[in-house]
Amino acid sequence: MEEKAEKGLLYDIVTRKKKFVLMGAVIGLGAVMLSYFGNPANTGLCVSCFLENVAGALSLHDNIRMQYLRPEIMGFVLGAFLLSLLRREFVSTGGSSPLLRFLIGILLIIGCSVFIGCPVKMILRLAAGDIGAIVGFVGLTTGIYIGLEFVENGFRLGSSKLTPRANGYIIPGIMLFLLVLAVVKPAFITLSTKGSGAQYAPFLLSLGVGLLIGAIAQRTQFCITGGIARIFLWGPREVMNCPRSTGMLVSIVTFFSVALVASLLTGQFSFGLHGQPSSNESYGWAFLGMLMVGFGSVLIRGCPLRQLVAAGQGDNDAGVTVMGMLVGAAMVENWNLGGNSAGTPPSAQIAVLVGICLLFVIGLLNRKRGYGIAPEYQAGLD
Repeated sequence: MEEKAEKGLLYDIVTRKKKFVLMGAVIGLGAVMLSYFGNPANTGLCVSCFLENVAGALSLHDNIRMQYLRPEIMGFVLGAFLLSLLRREFVSTGGSSPLLRFLIGILLIIGCSVFIGCPVKMILRLAAGDIGAIVGFVGLTTGIYIGLEFVENGFRLGSSKLTPRANGYIIPGIMLFLLVLAVVKPAFITLSTKGSGAQYAPFLLSLGVGLLIGAIAQRTQFCITGGIARIFLWGPREVMNCPRSTGMLVSIVTFFSVALVASLLTGQFSFGLHGQPSSNESYGWAFLGMLMVGFGSVLIRGCPLRQLVAAGQGDNDAGVTVMGMLVGAAMVENWNLGGNSAGTPPSAQIAVLVGICLLFVIGLLNRKRGYGIAPEYQAGLD
């Protein structure tokens, strides 16, 4: 009987992990193929870069090299929206410190832009041989650890509450509208004729990959920062009911492995430190940029990709963060707050330092001593 029980438990574990393996494989293969068929090198998928493109297409900035309505962004939200409706998991919630989430959304994109890539692109850069991206991984992990320390010591932005269902349709509705604009291409939509904004995979392929990733991410609750956070949820922290959940870690490892193999097979792998595409060689500032991303993502329970997916399934707090990220994308281009191959401009350096200080202030002002991990954060860690 004991042997049968052990086999049954092993079968359950393997079955549960299959969806996480599928998630990693889909995003790894999909991203590399998008880059192979036209998206910028090492940028098959990147939430921050693509939001900068979207902001440019909507004339929120005038950088003619960064203007394109990326269907992948719309696909992430609409894929999550459609599957959540199908599975009857679409629930409209909100009301958890929306203005703070809006601000943190801005800071996430600034941090990503200094590093030149969101956490998803960070993995893609590593898989393509850019060893300089290791600095970003270390920075992201450091930021996640700092954020978890605040969460463990009572940080909370308040609990979300049920809201009228119509509220949850706003972000998917906006994304559907943008998708229509991408197809119709009216005169007021600006499109790049050169630069990374003019590099894109076929429209239907981009949309299809975005929809698929959005749907599977909704099913698995995929999040890069959430997966890395599992590294720190061992040992004594289990006393606080933080489980040894390894599903997201499995997704990240699968994502990297599949992307690495796909990069090798498609000739996109180039091992080295210098001269890599979309790389900021001011490594200290790249480290701090991703530290800010990891820190902020923990405070709002999800990386930029997770915010898009959560907004698609009715989370209005995530929807506010998405709007903040779009504003942040415009600010990066208008105020020169991003890194580049030549380094990190002074304006971006100031933005990162101010942003990290703001996150510490937010963390300290919203901490309730003696409460431990708030229920809403516990749910996000399960």
